[in-house]
Amino acid sequence: MTNVISVRFRGGCKTYYFDPRELTVQDGDDVIVETNQGLEFVHCTQGNHPVADSMVVQPLRPVLRLATENDRRTAQLCRQKEKDAFRICQKKIAEHKLEMKLVRVECNFDSSKILFFFTADGRVDFRELVKDLASVFRARIELRQIGVRDEAKMLGGIGICGRPYCCSQFLDDFQPVSTKMAKVQSMSLNPSKISGACGRLMCCLRYEQAAYEELVKAVPKVGAFVETPAGYGTVSSVNILRSSLKVKLDGQGEDVFKSYQADEIAVIPGGRPNPGE
Repeated sequence: MTNVISVRFRGGCKTYYFDPRELTVQDGDDVIVETNQGLEFVHCTQGNHPVADSMVVQPLRPVLRLATENDRRTAQLCRQKEKDAFRICQKKIAEHKLEMKLVRVECNFDSSKILFFFTADGRVDFRELVKDLASVFRARIELRQIGVRDEAKMLGGIGICGRPYCCSQFLDDFQPVSTKMAKVQSMSLNPSKISGACGRLMCCLRYEQAAYEELVKAVPKVGAFVETPAGYGTVSSVNILRSSLKVKLDGQGEDVFKSYQADEIAVIPGGRPNPGE
């Protein structure tokens, strides 16, 4: 077992392990850690606790210290520098007439590096822009192109469910989502109904997919020929969550339907027999 603390970087949902060394860190503490990009001011989501050695990627980066009031002031200055950098970068983008949209700016704790995130339809030649920004800020400049899903995650917002975007609240990584999931869940395939603010299929379509796949196995499909307590008929509609369905009974008229639970009927193998068989 390895003694670690779990931390979360600003604006991220994923947690990372760090070595507390001789420090005792409590949940909710702010700490200064060492990363590949330099020092960072991060929030502890779980204090000292043991985890299996297999869950730790070595070498484990150390926690340097608990954050002091001076560290918090430095972090606030970094946030202000990010706002200034955002404004200046937008101005430079317009001057260079670049087809790109600036999304976010991040400045590391020691201000040695400033990272600019942007979206664009294609590749962008931003070499001159980098030179201009480096001359203004006297720091290492990095521009990183991101996708529309990452943009929604960074900016946040309220989804059609009335809750904050899942991607900005708790999703560690984006998982593949397909229109097949919407079909299995009997949702409208209207893009405006199943797409998030990012324009991609909603991540939440994946949450209940496994449960729906199990429920679908227990309910006949629309169009299936079935035997009911009142006779034979054809399934006209299905409510997967309630395991109920409506059946148009043979010989009962075009507008006569009866509702049944899935366990009250039996599917006829091979479907409706041909006349004369």
